[in-house]
Amino acid sequence: MANSGNKPTNPSLSNPGVLLATWFGSGYLPIAPGTWGSLAALPFAWVIAAWSGSFGLVVASIIVFVAGIWAADVYIGLSGGDDPGPVVIDEVAGQWLTLALIPPDFQLYVIGFFLFRIADIFKPWPAGWADRAVKGGLGVMLDDVFAAVYSGGIVFALFYWKVI
Repeated sequence: MANSGNKPTNPSLSNPGVLLATWFGSGYLPIAPGTWGSLAALPFAWVIAAWSGSFGLVVASIIVFVAGIWAADVYIGLSGGDDPGPVVIDEVAGQWLTLALIPPDFQLYVIGFFLFRIADIFKPWPAGWADRAVKGGLGVMLDDVFAAVYSGGIVFALFYWKVI
């Protein structure tokens, strides 16, 4: 899609796939959409974890992962590209997985947020491989799940060993 100045435009949030892919528009916020998507995921994670514990947050992550494959494919189909910046549902799934094994705690969630952002940006193996090799909605979602394994493991270890 392009406007009269040939500058790409974002697909409309009136499309349910776009609304979900951008996590209710948070991916359209300026500068660092992945960070905004991760931040937007935190209150949802807190409520889900407080209501249903680790199991509920893992189940919610799986649901968002599956829905995210579809939503990312919708967004890619409308806008093009392999992994458009405004698609942040992958950050939601990854952020939730990062926090899944710890209790809702402000300090732990802040640490989990930063650890996930670092892992998502630097993409340690196999996240980097998935980012390069797997295309479409699955590729958009998969690298963040791998990044969440690293960040979730670290924040869980910090909690378990009472470092924090």
